[in-house]
Amino acid sequence: MSYSSNATGILLAAGLGTRFDPSGRHNKLLATLPDGTPVVFQSARRLLAVVAEVVAVVRPGAEKLADVLNEAGCNVIFSIDAERGMGATLAAAVRATSEADGWLVALGDMPWIEPATIEAVARPLDQGAGLVAPFYRGKRGHPAGFGLVHRDALAALDGDAGARGIFSTHAPLVVEVDDPNVLRDVDLPSDLVQG
Repeated sequence: MSYSSNATGILLAAGLGTRFDPSGRHNKLLATLPDGTPVVFQSARRLLAVVAEVVAVVRPGAEKLADVLNEAGCNVIFSIDAERGMGATLAAAVRATSEADGWLVALGDMPWIEPATIEAVARPLDQGAGLVAPFYRGKRGHPAGFGLVHRDALAALDGDAGARGIFSTHAPLVVEVDDPNVLRDVDLPSDLVQG
């Protein structure tokens, strides 16, 4: 792709994925897609197709995951707040990139989102939209775009609700996409092979 967003990418990769492996031995983000690519590697590369910089957030002790993300081209931060949930993880990433012009927030377990879809969210964000989200058949998906107007709110997030509170008080610019993958994540091993 030739478009390069001004936004900083944030890839959230600090979850435990307990539905994927209740024992906690196998990190779903390191599981491989049918072509052998780790889930999180593909998620990162798709985000990097649109933004020049991606900060990936992992939990302390996730060195193997950090290595894969570094190999993909991400800057990795270890967040001691990760155990408090996605909101705390996102806040740590925003605080670490407070000089950014805006943020494109993606999830590490959503490797199938088309780069064109990510670009469709990035373009209005780069043009000054405060909150942008892709919608597929009426359902809001990922990634989400956040302008500078939301920096303080993002940096103050905590718990596991992510940025839902921002979406509950601010209407996003809706980007209709023909990409069902904005709703598709890896929760179970069977998700890896579904077409």
